[in-house]
Amino acid sequence: MRAHLPISKAFVKLGNYLTDFCENDKDSFSSFNETLVRAEQQNGWFTRENIIFALRQWSKLLTDENLSQWLSKYDFQVDNAPKVIGIVMAGNIPLVGFHDLLCVLLSGNKVLAKLSSNDKVLLPFLADYLIQQEPLLAERIEFTEGKLENFDAVIATGSNNTGRYFEYYFGKKPNIIRKNRSSVAILTGNESNSELEALGEDIFRYYGLGCRNVSKIFVPQGYDFDAFYKAVFKFQDVIHQHKYANNYDYNKAVYLMSDFKILDNGFLVLKEDEGFSSPIAALFYSRYDSLEKLRNQLSEQEEQIQCVVSGEAQSGEVIFGDTQKPRLDDYADGVDTLEFLLQL
Repeated sequence: MRAHLPISKAFVKLGNYLTDFCENDKDSFSSFNETLVRAEQQNGWFTRENIIFALRQWSKLLTDENLSQWLSKYDFQVDNAPKVIGIVMAGNIPLVGFHDLLCVLLSGNKVLAKLSSNDKVLLPFLADYLIQQEPLLAERIEFTEGKLENFDAVIATGSNNTGRYFEYYFGKKPNIIRKNRSSVAILTGNESNSELEALGEDIFRYYGLGCRNVSKIFVPQGYDFDAFYKAVFKFQDVIHQHKYANNYDYNKAVYLMSDFKILDNGFLVLKEDEGFSSPIAALFYSRYDSLEKLRNQLSEQEEQIQCVVSGEAQSGEVIFGDTQKPRLDDYADGVDTLEFLLQL
């Protein structure tokens, strides 16, 4: 059966609103502009450019065609009584919790959301717009400052440390608990300049703070990094963001004092490291002998990986430049959020 049609239509209207905002004269959207200014003031990582990038991606997704195609794969039981779904949201990139809110509302359930202290402005504004389009949603969306209580199931996103906390407190209820994941890219040495520039987008968008940002690259033995550094030079202005610059200076100093061998171009440090999750302004790399062995290795470590990026984009992989342009069915950690909600 179809999802609740008025709710779906409200999201389509939101998509149109976001399109108008992103593509037209923003001066006519005074309240939305004020919201973006407040979001920037609250979180120094949320630059206007990155917020609008996130809004533009959602504007492209929230169309009647995209929503209908996505939802057609599911069996909706519209006569089920709505359940209260607690959502503990992350705040690393703008609107990172919006997809969970979308899934809960379209599944016919109620949102009880605890916002991250780093992203407390944008989502309530969009929720208010949705309620204006469909008043029914006023009873379906609630934001709470305190701890989550009186919920039927929970979706919680955080670090490995908070994940243990979530499992302790939420383990007795149906749940989706997300922990740290990283994204990696596979290079062969045959990439074009445009492909490497697109990889730069995967690395630097949102200053590398998202789990879909590439934080580790795999390169063949003897790989020459000159082409890579030349291609990503277009992102050099990232160093003018003071929070990013502070991280760059700090991490570079730590590596140098520890006598680690690094490569550096003035705004990105490359360090050979077996880990997946590099710090801000740094990118880990490892060398490989066989692509087949590498992909087998990554398959065995899939619980640590959000995206695998490559020029070939084999099954389940993402092409260069698309990590921050997920589809509606690109579920975090590979767990189908909508199916989870419909089975409650």
